[in-house]
Amino acid sequence: MTKQDHSEPSEEHPAASYKKIFESVEELNEPIPAVITGVIPSWLGGSLLRMGPGLFEVGDEHFQHLFDGQALIHKFDLKNGQVTYYRKFIRTDAYVRAMTENRVVITEFGTAAYPDPCKNIFSRFFTYFRGIEVTDNCLVNVYPIGEDFYAVTETNYITKVDPDSLETLKKVDLCKYLSVNGVTAHPHTERDGTLYNIGNCFGKNMSLAYNIVKIPPVPKDKSDPIEKSQVLVQLPSSERLKPSYVHSFGMTDNYFVFVEQPVKINLLKFLSAWSFRGATYMDCFEPNASMGVGRAQALKKAPGIHHKFRTSAFNLFHHINAYEDEGFIVVDLCAWKGHEFVYNYLYLANVKEEWEEVKKAAARAPQPEVRRYVLPLDIHREDRGKNLVSLSYTTATAVLHSDGTIWLEPEVLFSGPRQAFEFPQINYSKCCGKKYSFAYGLGLNHFIPDRIVKLNVQTKETWVWQEEDSYPSEPLFVPSPGATEEDDGVLLSIVVKPGAQRPGSLLVLDARNLTELARAEVNTIIPITLHGTYKP
Repeated sequence: MTKQDHSEPSEEHPAASYKKIFESVEELNEPIPAVITGVIPSWLGGSLLRMGPGLFEVGDEHFQHLFDGQALIHKFDLKNGQVTYYRKFIRTDAYVRAMTENRVVITEFGTAAYPDPCKNIFSRFFTYFRGIEVTDNCLVNVYPIGEDFYAVTETNYITKVDPDSLETLKKVDLCKYLSVNGVTAHPHTERDGTLYNIGNCFGKNMSLAYNIVKIPPVPKDKSDPIEKSQVLVQLPSSERLKPSYVHSFGMTDNYFVFVEQPVKINLLKFLSAWSFRGATYMDCFEPNASMGVGRAQALKKAPGIHHKFRTSAFNLFHHINAYEDEGFIVVDLCAWKGHEFVYNYLYLANVKEEWEEVKKAAARAPQPEVRRYVLPLDIHREDRGKNLVSLSYTTATAVLHSDGTIWLEPEVLFSGPRQAFEFPQINYSKCCGKKYSFAYGLGLNHFIPDRIVKLNVQTKETWVWQEEDSYPSEPLFVPSPGATEEDDGVLLSIVVKPGAQRPGSLLVLDARNLTELARAEVNTIIPITLHGTYKP
């Protein structure tokens, strides 16, 4: 562990063992015991659930993009001082049919599915124009809805799983309950269990909109809360046929914060791609260099009220937190400068290159930084040309222009050349929607995850955990029982150290200073994981 003020962590990966986290593994028949070093806090008992790609080829066909590998759910169980590790592939339609036919059957994010070569030419012809199925490959995240757990991607399909046995229970089509064509893998949850999310909606007359949806807590009759889902509000797309890609959103006590970024989904291309051979989701994205719009919506307590803002173009995948303070909304997020789509650099052929080639590609990619934007809510015409932000602790500005546009400039909270602070986490139960101090993130070194970072968003001070030839995952914060301090708790991360005797481990860090408390090691490689949850 090192404490530092934005000094650059090590860039070198000479062994190139990071390639191991992008290789296929087999599922386990039963949980395997871990070897524990250090002391796991006695109060820490539960399951760390993680989702990610686990199968990167089927037969002779290789998946092309990081978000194409078939969904593998991982679980580290902590009980009575013992730790076990278990993993299983989710039995999605995409996975089952791929295993049955020994080929890619359903088109993934960046990999096209082709008709069965064994069929005759007439049936293949009709397959081209029948329409390609939307994938249910739920590799991005796993989270609770009511009393159940669902593995998710960003389409309209979510998959119910048993968090204990990791068995696949059922596939759920959200289109049966909501007017959405897909939702993000990053919902927000209130203390009572109410869940909010946002997704694209293809409406009448080819119109595009974003729907913010609400799933209530478990009803008294214990029925499925998904069946009582509803659309809270619909936001129009700024371009009629080109909605923005949405990966997450912000939420305060009274507002949802939605950023419409310049990475667009070309609807006409999207629909035509489903009629022609060889097209993927990635083929339908295109940048809009002139556009950068953010919208804050007052929806929970005052439906219909909204404020619109503009800023320079940037890619956005993960919001960190948002909160209200003295008539402003403070929004912290992980930004990538410019309008080019960052996912263009996450093809497996890129991230599995030799290290010098990885660095060259990352140098061409949009550059990352953590930004703070401040959105004023009380706006008057006579304030034109002035900085509307009066909060003493930030240099972020908001200026009202003569055309009524409010132009935002951010404060940079963290920045380093090709060093990203991503996959952010906070003390969610205490700080979501509240003023806060600490964010925890996965450090990406030229897109390769090689450290865990704690960021004080007030002072910009950072702490770093890093170990040679080790590749951690998103750090999840678990508060200590009865904690009063915001950072009193632990961080849980799956770490892969390919050259070690036991290359996969659960790392337990003290969230206050990132010192290692314990690790539980298993004799198996664990491929890269994206997001997950802790089940007490």
